Amino acid sequence: MKRSIRRGALAIGVVAVAFLGTACGEDGGSGAGADPAPATTTTTESEMDTATADPAADLVGPGCAAYAEANPDGAGSVSGMAQDPVAVAAGNNPLLTTLVQAVSGQLNPKVDLVDTLNGDEFTVFAPVDDAFAKIDAATIEKLKSDADLLTTILTYHVVPGQTAPDAIAGDHTTVQGGTVSVTGSGDHLKVNDANVICGGVTTANATVYLIDSVLMPPA
Repeated sequence: MKRSIRRGALAIGVVAVAFLGTACGEDGGSGAGADPAPATTTTTESEMDTATADPAADLVGPGCAAYAEANPDGAGSVSGMAQDPVAVAAGNNPLLTTLVQAVSGQLNPKVDLVDTLNGDEFTVFAPVDDAFAKIDAATIEKLKSDADLLTTILTYHVVPGQTAPDAIAGDHTTVQGGTVSVTGSGDHLKVNDANVICGGVTTANATVYLIDSVLMPPA
């Protein structure tokens, strides 16, 4: 009698195990029939670095390498200038001290274009200090007192919107209203008669082309 009871209990246990196994297979649990967990996407540090634009990637001009070597880091470096609006970036560039004086009211107190230059997107043809040194002393003295003339010259170097080196060739209407003509390609660009020393330098709101002569608008 006891042996029969044990056999009955064993049979019930086997049935119960089988039932539980079937239920687990049907309820979408962790069995083979369960839907796979959604895949997650992880962005690696190298992928993030690749996605970050290199400010030096599109530079053109024979003087870019020398400038980068002389200014490898800091606010005046190519990467440093990319962080600031154009008037601030120019102030950190050791080649543009005279231009900065001209646009900030230091040359002529009545001419301060800093807020204008920082307030929108521009392409700026920026004469280096040696370019201003080519201008005769009498003209420089005149610019110190003739605000209209200085403003006309400075705004002739500024074009609305940003234009990269691969699209810069051609005629461009300046903020002054006149037209500048960019010719050549690659490391051999000219703006009117001025040579581009290093172009495609990006700032927070502008693309800058360092040039070796001051552009004079047509009379």
